[in-house]
Amino acid sequence: MKTYDKLYIDGKWIAPCGTGTIDVIDSGTEQVMGRIPEGVEADAESAIAAARVAFDGWAATSAAQRGDYLERIAANLKARTDELAALIAGEVGMPLKLTRAIQVGSPVYNWSAYAQLARSFEFEKRVGNSLVVREPVGVVAAITPWNYPLNQITLKVAAALAAGCTVVLKPSEVAPLNAFVLAQAIHEAGLPAGVFNLVSGYGPVVGEVLASHPSVDMVSFTGSTRAGKRVSELASATVKRVALELGGKSASVILDDADFAAAVKGTVSACFLNSGQTCSAHTRMLVPEARYDEARALAKQAAESYVPGDPRDEKARLGPLASAVQQARVQQYIAKGIEEGAELVTGGAGLPDGLSKGFFVRPTVFGRVHPKATIAQEEIFGPVLSILTYKDEEEAIRIANDSPYGLGGAVWAGSDERAQAVARRLRTGQVDINGGAWNMAAPFGGFKQSGFGRENGVYGLEEYLEFKSMQFKV
Repeated sequence: MKTYDKLYIDGKWIAPCGTGTIDVIDSGTEQVMGRIPEGVEADAESAIAAARVAFDGWAATSAAQRGDYLERIAANLKARTDELAALIAGEVGMPLKLTRAIQVGSPVYNWSAYAQLARSFEFEKRVGNSLVVREPVGVVAAITPWNYPLNQITLKVAAALAAGCTVVLKPSEVAPLNAFVLAQAIHEAGLPAGVFNLVSGYGPVVGEVLASHPSVDMVSFTGSTRAGKRVSELASATVKRVALELGGKSASVILDDADFAAAVKGTVSACFLNSGQTCSAHTRMLVPEARYDEARALAKQAAESYVPGDPRDEKARLGPLASAVQQARVQQYIAKGIEEGAELVTGGAGLPDGLSKGFFVRPTVFGRVHPKATIAQEEIFGPVLSILTYKDEEEAIRIANDSPYGLGGAVWAGSDERAQAVARRLRTGQVDINGGAWNMAAPFGGFKQSGFGRENGVYGLEEYLEFKSMQFKV
């Protein structure tokens, strides 16, 4: 069992002000796998003060030097790949092979990518008689989720550090152990004291201090839309910058001339990745009414190939959900889908066959789902796919856009040109064209209630920079 009894503040591991602890539960076994401190308001305030004192020195450090620090952090994380993969597989439930590639491989890549960006980014540019300078926004509070814990931390912390900001991180209490390993990697990289600080705890305590504190210049939050609204409300009192990456209900639009076998298989894969615990998961599959039976059969076959099991079992394609709370939430949505009259194609309520422990749900597909049904409108965050039908392309676009969210999506068609024409009309931040792969350099973020601001690549770096114009007499 991994036990941490100290917080990382001002370059040191220090005892928290309170005495509370938080148990971290293994998603596959329901056993306690770790324990962390329950930080309190005073811990958050100490971390903010340390970050404020450290800011001027870090902001004055050359971008090349900042890049060197980030490169060392990337190397330190890579050396801990096995440890991190085992921790995150337990915390989140993603199968171990995928955890190594996605949950650890992506953060290592992104720390290196931000190291390179720090060295290559144009922080100053002459525009007429002005010198336009990009300067760090200041002290950043990063509040991160549990579904891709280390990568969501990385996209905030690495980008902010590359920009010259100092950071206070509050990781999710559901999957926090990886954040403590990151703090060790950062400490070993020799980052100056106060530049990075880690305070674990609960959102209504630590998170609220970070979002409202006048010495915090920016808060970057990833999580539920409900919590994001609260962060915005708290931050507004001090007019600090806010970046929000919130929920999603992404549509995969399969047009009548698409390769249906590839499109349905790809949609199920994009829905079930990480047991559906992905904010941009393609959870609504839109198919032509005339081809519903074909799509239904293909979706059933694809979904039933996802064998649930302990994430450390190499045979498992679908791990558990991250917590008992999440398991209960998804079960309620499955019951709601049945209650509202959707056709249960496969899966349904209860645990998968042969599993009595772990936060599992059955991989589930609903057919003939009404566009206004609860399961077609609300984010479920589990392996639950809804199949909706449409009469023509115009109706498909209307249904796809009929959501309070706008984070991800897909269009499948007989040609990229036709798919792109439809994609341009979707009100969403990312659209995969005919199975286009994830691009870690492309901007990620949403429209509407999926939030605002962007992560990944240079777009993520720019979130943490201010503009300053200096005019010269000519």
